[in-house]
Amino acid sequence: MDELYTELCVLQSHLGNLVDRIRQNQIKLHRFQTLEMTLLTLNSLRELVDQVLEDTRVLFELDAVSFVLVDEKGELERFLREDGLNVDKQPNLILLPSGEILDRTFRKTLRPYLGCYKPEKCAAFFPRLPDTSSSVALLPLYRRGKLMGSLNLASTDTMRFSEQMATDFLDRLACVLSVCLENTLNFELLRRTSLIDTLTGVNNRRYFEQRVSEEIDRALRSGECLSCLFLDIDHFKTINDTYGHQSGDRVLVDVAQTIRSMLRNNDVLARYGGEEFVALLSTGTGNRAATDVAERIRQRIADREFYDKDGEALKISLSIGVATLDPTRVSGIDATEARLIEAADIALYRAKNNGRNCVVSNGFVEPSFQETSQQCVAGF
Repeated sequence: MDELYTELCVLQSHLGNLVDRIRQNQIKLHRFQTLEMTLLTLNSLRELVDQVLEDTRVLFELDAVSFVLVDEKGELERFLREDGLNVDKQPNLILLPSGEILDRTFRKTLRPYLGCYKPEKCAAFFPRLPDTSSSVALLPLYRRGKLMGSLNLASTDTMRFSEQMATDFLDRLACVLSVCLENTLNFELLRRTSLIDTLTGVNNRRYFEQRVSEEIDRALRSGECLSCLFLDIDHFKTINDTYGHQSGDRVLVDVAQTIRSMLRNNDVLARYGGEEFVALLSTGTGNRAATDVAERIRQRIADREFYDKDGEALKISLSIGVATLDPTRVSGIDATEARLIEAADIALYRAKNNGRNCVVSNGFVEPSFQETSQQCVAGF
């Protein structure tokens, strides 16, 4: 009788453990499904990176998560910076110039690595690991036979990831993330291709018109200034007529890249049309600072030697108009794209009339007559 009772107790214990394991698996499955559904709804690489680095760690109660992406052409970093992500402050986002480390780690099997942390195998995937005695899971992300990156998980629980554990959930997560990554990258390329000037490589007018309203809204919310530069290459028609359109194209490309190199990553530069460029200096740039930036650009172009298609040196100059939107000076009805662009364009026209190769500031966007009248009535 005692033996039977003992066997029943053991069986009950095993059954209890089995029920606990089933519950834990149900919880894990629910978490995986939640993450998968979220990943499938994301629309940008920035959103995908944020989701992977933060929500994955919190959702699965991990001590560290890193996201490795192969970025051979530097496009991914550019996409992320353009969307406002400070890549330098994301140590757990690792952008690799080649897939050599991934190839060496996953070989041809493309299977996850689960087990204890081994410096020679895992150091490149975890820049800030809480405890080197952690257990880790390195999940390769690949599509169509190409390794795109890896999702890397770490826990100070040495038994969390082991070579003996089943990898069904992790394989599924890696598969879903790979599909989402491929789709996101394709979308980013398509989106930017349609918003990039194919000759100069900077943004086009369509992109600028989308961004300027966003930047104005941001300036109104923050109360900080937003400045606009209108830049025009002097006597560009003469360059085309004298040296040919190929030489003119070379000048456009070189001028665009020179201007771009003198702006910050979060500033917006676009080719507005012909030989005209427009730049938005991100919120917080007042009129004096914007005028100083414009003058440095003008001076850099004036000092630099440009060359035509035959290698003959050309002297190029810019005329630049500056205008600034200060949310504390105007109301919402005057903080419009048209008002800011018009003010900068008028300043550019004055620079042209002043002999070119100079910078003219139109100061701050002024309140309209309508707004001034409303203020007077309110004051009365």
